[in-house]
Amino acid sequence: MKITILGTESLGVRGLSCVVETKARKIVIDPGVALGYRRHGLLPHPVQVAVSEKVKDAIQKSLTDATDVVISHYHGDHCPLVDANPYQLSIDTVSPLLAHTRLWSKGLYGIQPHQVYRARALARQLGESFIEAEGVTDGSLSFSFPVPHGESRRRSLVMMTRIADDSEVFVHASDIQMLNDEAIDIILEWKPTIVFAAGPPLYLPQLTRWQRDGALLRVLHLAERIPAVILDHHLMRSLEGEQWLDHLAFLTENRVTCAADFMEQPRRLLEATRVSWYYKVLVPKDWHRAYGAGEASTEPYRKSSL
Repeated sequence: MKITILGTESLGVRGLSCVVETKARKIVIDPGVALGYRRHGLLPHPVQVAVSEKVKDAIQKSLTDATDVVISHYHGDHCPLVDANPYQLSIDTVSPLLAHTRLWSKGLYGIQPHQVYRARALARQLGESFIEAEGVTDGSLSFSFPVPHGESRRRSLVMMTRIADDSEVFVHASDIQMLNDEAIDIILEWKPTIVFAAGPPLYLPQLTRWQRDGALLRVLHLAERIPAVILDHHLMRSLEGEQWLDHLAFLTENRVTCAADFMEQPRRLLEATRVSWYYKVLVPKDWHRAYGAGEASTEPYRKSSL
């Protein structure tokens, strides 16, 4: 089994996209990319936009020969969009690449109205290849029934994915954020050797001490039983999250790491450091409008993104 993580917060963008290659299949999970449209009152820095372009290109390349594509839910950082902004992946760009793949998607239950709209837009473009996959098993692929996006079922639900290949079992746990026991129980039942999941959103002020402590205990519970746990996404939107992860890794003998470390790449927490980038590399006042109109490029900023 070969696992390649394409885009997530420690790699410079919002998302949880990856490719899993087994003997018989090439599976792309959550082929979406986004940047926080505004953070601290600032649009994405062009350095972030340059990185997002690379991730978009990597996703599109991975889709050219994919046998299967999985969409865990319909947030803009997890799937291509019919209403994409300039920093997201447009469905028009990738729909020709999805025409000959099996598209395993979360169903319409337990999602918000804007997600229903996006799901139906995908289904219209992709027709019979669009399969509602919750609870389905197809050879080496298995999908969970809906689990909470975060702590509560009242907000939104997501679908997790299990991929088996000989003695290796990979689980993509999407946006569970380590905030609910329901998802953790399913992961452990699946007996994975490696898990890729969203960690808790420590950058949110409404996250309570009780929720933080619960997330820590859940990760430790997983790490005691699973050889490798990759935590990223919401967790790595703040420098506090990075510190939390490093502390957690110190507490367990098994491997707990972020996506950048797993891929042996430098950590690029560009969402967490957006403000400082505006001080380090100046941005012309009209750059974002010009970029959206196709009148400006990221070329002057690409070296800084390396």
